[in-house]
Amino acid sequence: MSVNSASVPLSILDLAPIGPDETPKQSFENSVALAQTAERKGYTRVWYAEHHNMPVIASSATSVLIAHIAAHTSTIRLGAGGVMLPNHSPLTIAEQFGTLESLHPGRIDLGLGRAPGGDRAIFNALRRDPGASEQFPQDVLELQAYLGAESRVASVSAYPGKDTNVPLYILGSSLFGAQLAAALGLPYAFASHFAPDALHEAVALYRRDFKPSEQLDHPYVIAGANVFAADTTADAEAQFEAARRRRVRGMIARNQAGIEYTDAQIDEFLTTPAGANIANMMRMTAVGTSDEVADWLSEFALTAQADELIVAHGALDVADRLRSVELAAPAI
Repeated sequence: MSVNSASVPLSILDLAPIGPDETPKQSFENSVALAQTAERKGYTRVWYAEHHNMPVIASSATSVLIAHIAAHTSTIRLGAGGVMLPNHSPLTIAEQFGTLESLHPGRIDLGLGRAPGGDRAIFNALRRDPGASEQFPQDVLELQAYLGAESRVASVSAYPGKDTNVPLYILGSSLFGAQLAAALGLPYAFASHFAPDALHEAVALYRRDFKPSEQLDHPYVIAGANVFAADTTADAEAQFEAARRRRVRGMIARNQAGIEYTDAQIDEFLTTPAGANIANMMRMTAVGTSDEVADWLSEFALTAQADELIVAHGALDVADRLRSVELAAPAI
């Protein structure tokens, strides 16, 4: 074994996938089973991300899904990884997460992202202005105040929300999030599970410029990775290849709807420059047996200077995902 990662907490990003021939209801049942497995195996938290207009992801109503999972678990922390704040008013999110914290005290996290969770059409459908992203720093502060003791908006408070002090996390895949998290003294979660290129530079900047706050007195970094753990290395590799092909098909389908590609064609595409760019998105991926995944995560935590790892178990079949959660648990 390589570096011991026992001191680094391990958490899960559940992408709430809707598998082939599955319904959203089945996806939610799978997410309950995954969270219950994670709780039993000692994971720190499970987060769910806001996505829109994506037929293979069921976490668009993020706070509703968190409430459902919390009602079916007992101790594990649950939260957003994250809410795309430009899509919402800070007051609305404060009320939603204030409600969650009131129902499940001490178990709720609120990760915040600046991306829209979709394209310009999504902004229009949500009745939001694309320029809302420019207000992200101010909106974070407004939201934080709603969840604290004193609102920044005269004569407006969040009920529920006020004095719940739901912990905030800044999510990012570029230097902007690192700078903001450092300036506000908040934990920083880097999305290296799909955008790994700026990881080391962003973490170094965040640690260098961090300013202590009421929530946090020292830097805290969460780094993302993908995990495909199975009983044999060959099985884990096969699960990874199947998941990567599905991702490539989904990305190609956005521009070439109705065209079906064979596995061989997808593999050939991955050898092209465009395909290599997509493959690079999943570069931070642990594939193998329990011991092999534990070794990879140990080394990743060290090189990423991470205080915690959050992993997405990407197997397409729910039974394989649950087994992956179990097999990766020794890395805790």
